[in-house]
Amino acid sequence: MTIKDTAEEWEVRATATPFTGNKTSVRTDDVVMPDGSVARRDYQVHPGSVAVLALDDEGRALVIRQYRHPVRHKLWEIPAGLLDIPGENPLHAAQRELYEEAHVKAEDWRVLTDVYTTPGGCDEAVRIFLARDLSEAEGQRFEVEDEEADMELSRVPVDDLVRGVLAGELHNNCLVVGVLALTAARSGDGLDALRPAEAPWPARPFEA
Repeated sequence: MTIKDTAEEWEVRATATPFTGNKTSVRTDDVVMPDGSVARRDYQVHPGSVAVLALDDEGRALVIRQYRHPVRHKLWEIPAGLLDIPGENPLHAAQRELYEEAHVKAEDWRVLTDVYTTPGGCDEAVRIFLARDLSEAEGQRFEVEDEEADMELSRVPVDDLVRGVLAGELHNNCLVVGVLALTAARSGDGLDALRPAEAPWPARPFEA
């Protein structure tokens, strides 16, 4: 048996959008179940996101600490952001987020992994990149606002992040998935065997 996720779409008898926000919305679908019954499913409609696990020459990951109001926590995270433009190339979005949040650029980009963050209640898909060969970005720093104005920036050894994840001290989805995927890749075929930066992404199709 091949262990692989497969695309499938069950019949939707009715759909409505009871809430539309600035970036996301809530959709209600009446979905036909395998036995012919109809069940109502509410979920958040999300444009998708990118995240960047950026490694410096000393093997440290670039992380930021930011307040997240829904969970009432300041979380250590890796740089990340929304796909603001439909069909946007995720690599370009990731490069933009690394510049805006850390004022850093990278020469070597790979796809680390692709995830659905909360598939039971949200259609958000995230592509997590690995970025290496870092240097300071040129030009003026991006002007941040709101929660980002309070961000802290640090570089932390990956092993310390793994320990924090397994100790239950670090909780951000992209950080957790990213550092554990990085560790698995290193112990497997190596980082150079990761998918290229513009590998196809069926969850959020784009033009290279």
